[in-house]
Amino acid sequence: MNWTAIKSIYFFEMARFFRTLAQSFISPVISTSLYFVVFGAAIGSRIQEVDGVSYGAFIVPGLIMLTIMTQGISNASFGIYFPKFIGTIYELLSAPVNFLEIVIGYVGAAATKSLFIGLVILATSFFFVDLTIAHPVAMMAFMVLTCTSFALFGFIIGIWAKSFEQLQLVPLLVVTPLIFLGGSFYSISMLPPFWQTVTLFNPVVYLVSGFRWAFFGLADVPIITSLAAIGGFTALCLFAIWWIFRTGWRIRS
Repeated sequence: MNWTAIKSIYFFEMARFFRTLAQSFISPVISTSLYFVVFGAAIGSRIQEVDGVSYGAFIVPGLIMLTIMTQGISNASFGIYFPKFIGTIYELLSAPVNFLEIVIGYVGAAATKSLFIGLVILATSFFFVDLTIAHPVAMMAFMVLTCTSFALFGFIIGIWAKSFEQLQLVPLLVVTPLIFLGGSFYSISMLPPFWQTVTLFNPVVYLVSGFRWAFFGLADVPIITSLAAIGGFTALCLFAIWWIFRTGWRIRS
């Protein structure tokens, strides 16, 4: 394992994060805080509790998941797309660095960025609501797994995209609606039976449910199912990346 190459890629990406701190860090934190204020104040005044948890606290896991999913995708996709765009990816591919080291460097940096932002949002939420974390170790495990899996997904999007417009297509038109419809701001038990069944086809439901269980011990689906869902998604992304580097799809042409 070429640790020098991994560290070089990782620290280069982290340096870019701190160079654009306002865009990379302050912007998502402010946006999420506004979500919290609007949903917590407007809807929270009408919905006092959900399953015995105050609505303001109930939406905290959903807000964190919304941010770390979108940030994981955004950071990883841009990180690998930009070398493709300017042509420096060919220097990387010709260097004595294998695909696993490239993925660890880029995905590790993207996951670190989204995890950092998620933790800051978690700390910020304590200023708005009285929040108790029932399973802190499980909460951190879910957060790390989610950051890593969606950074892997973003890495795939970055390789697939042929333009900056395509880079934003999947996060805006697919991932964000799935997050909003995945129980981020409500419990699926509040829906009519038919829509509860339909919602279970949304993979984000299982991630949000498992993460919320770590906070409150409440879940819309069994915790084992949530772990299986995020584990399967991670394995699928890893297989896709392995296939991309094996075939050279959209990176050698």
